[in-house]
Amino acid sequence: MDFTTHRPTRIITGEGCVTAHPEAFRACGTRALIVSGRHGADASGAIRDLEKALGDAGCGFVRFAAITENPPAPLCHEAGRFGKDEGCDFVVAVGGGSALDAGKAIAAYLANPSIGVMDIYDDEKRANPCVPIIAVPTTAGTGSEACRYAVLTIDEGRRKKTFKHESAYPRFSFVDPRYTYSLNEEYTVSTALDALAHAMESHFSPKANLVSEEAALYAAREIWDVLFRGEDAEEGSLFSPKQRERLSLAACAAGIAIDYTGTGFPHPLGYCLTLTRGTPHGFACAVFEGAFLRYNCLTAEGRKRAVSFADALGTTVDELIEAIPAKSGVEYRIDAEEREMLLDRVAGAGNYANSQYIISRGEMSDIFRRLFG
Repeated sequence: MDFTTHRPTRIITGEGCVTAHPEAFRACGTRALIVSGRHGADASGAIRDLEKALGDAGCGFVRFAAITENPPAPLCHEAGRFGKDEGCDFVVAVGGGSALDAGKAIAAYLANPSIGVMDIYDDEKRANPCVPIIAVPTTAGTGSEACRYAVLTIDEGRRKKTFKHESAYPRFSFVDPRYTYSLNEEYTVSTALDALAHAMESHFSPKANLVSEEAALYAAREIWDVLFRGEDAEEGSLFSPKQRERLSLAACAAGIAIDYTGTGFPHPLGYCLTLTRGTPHGFACAVFEGAFLRYNCLTAEGRKRAVSFADALGTTVDELIEAIPAKSGVEYRIDAEEREMLLDRVAGAGNYANSQYIISRGEMSDIFRRLFG
């Protein structure tokens, strides 16, 4: 797949791509706010490369290295104020999906320093476009480097809400698979399942087009072959360099796919587990993918798309229905009272309408009952 054709983000791939392109940083500003978590970006080697690239570009920088999983909007607001006080004029977001999503929100707060936390969702109050953003993923999962979405946690951790804007696209994204080498097996599998969920849910979206389909099917094939068939595995290696490369590019492609289509109902249902059980996002989505396929197969178009998706991966719909949730390893007991409380949290999400079959509240409850008792 040719990533250079994706616009408006310029996606640059390959080992050493960050240090090879100081001109990209110079084009975005003179002083960067590097946004990351506390440990992963440093352990991956990405921070070392960024410091060199920024130095070669003649750019100053400061760091805000406090981004957490499921980034809270108030924390992003705080980071935007910090960046403004430090005279930053662009954002470099480095890390997993949480850091990249946070970076987009921070770029909006930095450009609009007087707005309140929730004003980021108000186009009139958030009058200025985001400052320029550079994204450097260190996981192979969300594809946030290729889209304009930023999922934030609001209401003191009770809900998630997506910020999106045309100016929230990264100007440049650097996908270097070496930055994923430090990830353990659990995290690697979870992030890959997140990307597979993006590819699958995009494929079933009524908004799918030729570009999103190319990206979705490419991503799904790569992830299926690596995770479920073990292609390019090397003895004595948790994930081989070739597998890491394939997963990194697949995740980016899946991000391109959902930039056109958005995601389906496994995402909001998965948030229930992420916010209350701490389940990694990819596992939380994967456990619902079997139900997603079953319900879509109730329509003629949904069944057609399910078969075409399975054919592209060289497998069957039944195997997809069984294998993907099993890979998540999620096993919980959720009683009826908690089930309804969780569904209240994600009621009204736009994702429910974004597939060939639109599930009802009662069907959501049935899914939870079958999965979690």
